[in-house]
Amino acid sequence: MSTFPAELMEQLLEDLRESDRDRYLCLLLMPERSRGFLAGLFAFNSELAQIRERVTDPAAGEVRLAWWGEVIDAIYVGQTVDSPLAQALARAIEAGDLPRHSFQAMLDARRFDLFDDPVPDLNTLEGYLGETSSAVLQMSALIMAGDDGLECAEVSGLAGVAMGLTGLMRSLPIHRARGQCMIPVDMLAKHDLTQAHVLSGRGGAGLELVLLQLCRHANKRLEEAREMWHLVPDAAVKAYLPVALVPSYLKKLERARASLTRKVVTSPQWMRQLRLLNAVRSEAF
Repeated sequence: MSTFPAELMEQLLEDLRESDRDRYLCLLLMPERSRGFLAGLFAFNSELAQIRERVTDPAAGEVRLAWWGEVIDAIYVGQTVDSPLAQALARAIEAGDLPRHSFQAMLDARRFDLFDDPVPDLNTLEGYLGETSSAVLQMSALIMAGDDGLECAEVSGLAGVAMGLTGLMRSLPIHRARGQCMIPVDMLAKHDLTQAHVLSGRGGAGLELVLLQLCRHANKRLEEAREMWHLVPDAAVKAYLPVALVPSYLKKLERARASLTRKVVTSPQWMRQLRLLNAVRSEAF
């Protein structure tokens, strides 16, 4: 694995400190030799996740995603792109021999973010999270463990869904503000609810039950990932540090059901850092 430019890494870390504090805190505990490459991957993920917030309409967002598609095409044919983030991503791709199709799937999934289309069912939502949250975990494992990281695919898939569901529920107020509902339609319908109930914040007890079901499903996926933890090679263990924050977030989400549509659930930074340190010591999430 080649070295990563110190100046570029500092820039990425500063950006992530503002855009994705949890992954930033995780990076501080990850091996120095892979930290810059992981920072490039995380910053790219953050860039895609924030496109909707930065554009005025879906068409502009699609242009941005198309540009990144061209950048990734250029990277895979060895061309240099005049963008610090693109250069960091190129180094991450080389370090982990990351597959081209994973990035295409991620870009395709992120197009969904640009619109207010309903999520029909939980399977569809899990598919979206598999191409986004799970993909970032799996590529992190490849950067840290090389070909041995291929053994992590199932753990990444399950843990990524748990992490992604948790993130979506924490982001409910943000989604509401932009008129988007990521809660599966079929789950709402079982309680005689629609997207309008979520967006208005007036789902009542029915919406609380739906959110509790999502929390329990996230916990289920987390437990399934833990059962397969033995498949993760030692070199890739710290790739899953972000998942270590999921259990505490889920507990807070379950307690805050009634207010989830109004307030983003979080934890003090010192508490998150303590949980991450405990995860490093126990080598598990």
